[in-house]
Amino acid sequence: MGKARQISIRTRTFAKAGDATAHFSGMLNRYPLDNRVSDTDALDLMALLDRHDERVEKVGCGIAYFSVNAAPDYPGQRCFWITRTDGTHIDWSYQHCLEKKSYD
Repeated sequence: MGKARQISIRTRTFAKAGDATAHFSGMLNRYPLDNRVSDTDALDLMALLDRHDERVEKVGCGIAYFSVNAAPDYPGQRCFWITRTDGTHIDWSYQHCLEKKSYD
């Protein structure tokens, strides 16, 4: 059995990658579709987004808020969305941010 992979973000540390997955999956499923994420949860999402290799593209001109909505490429699935300060929207995957990175 392999060693547990710790995940650290600015707001918290997870002892195992599975704990981080459970946390963000639970958050994603806690909100009805087309709903804004709370300011408290947004802090964790902002910290997690720092791990995204396309962070600059995702953030664009700045983040107004996060929300939960349907995943564009996966019917029946949901994902987090960023609404930028200019009103544009873009989806992003929390799973992508939790994948093993060279800087872990």
